[in-house]
Amino acid sequence: MKKVITYGTFDLLHYGHVRLLKRAKEMGDYLIVGLSTDEFNEFKKHKEAYNTYPERKYILEAIRFVDEVIPEEDWDQKISDVQKYNIDTFVMGDDWRGKFDFLKPYCDVVYLPRTPGISTTKIKEDLK
Repeated sequence: MKKVITYGTFDLLHYGHVRLLKRAKEMGDYLIVGLSTDEFNEFKKHKEAYNTYPERKYILEAIRFVDEVIPEEDWDQKISDVQKYNIDTFVMGDDWRGKFDFLKPYCDVVYLPRTPGISTTKIKEDLK
C-alpha cells in the first residue's frame, strides 16, 4: 500500500483544496491529512481559522479522497509523522516549493501546482 500525506489548515474549504486532495490521493492508495490545530495556527502560524479544528476535521473526513486526518501541532513533526505512518509521498502546493525538501531522505516530496484564482485568503478578502 502506497501512503501519501499532506498538511494544511483547510479552512473555508474550496475547490482548490478538494483538487489538491484528489491529486494527492491519486499518487497512492491511502491519504493522510495533517490538519493544523487551532493552537498551532494561533501560536506558530500566527493566523486564525474561521472554523474550529473539530469542524475542519469533520469536513475533511467527509471527503472521499481522505482516508485519515491527524493533528498537526508543530512544524517539526513531519519527519516523525512520515516515519510513524510509513509515508511514501509527501505532497504540498507549489507555493511551498523547496520548504520541505528536508523530507527527501525519508520519502518522495511532490509540490503540486495551485488551482489558479482561488485561495482562502482571496475568499476572506472578497467577503470583506
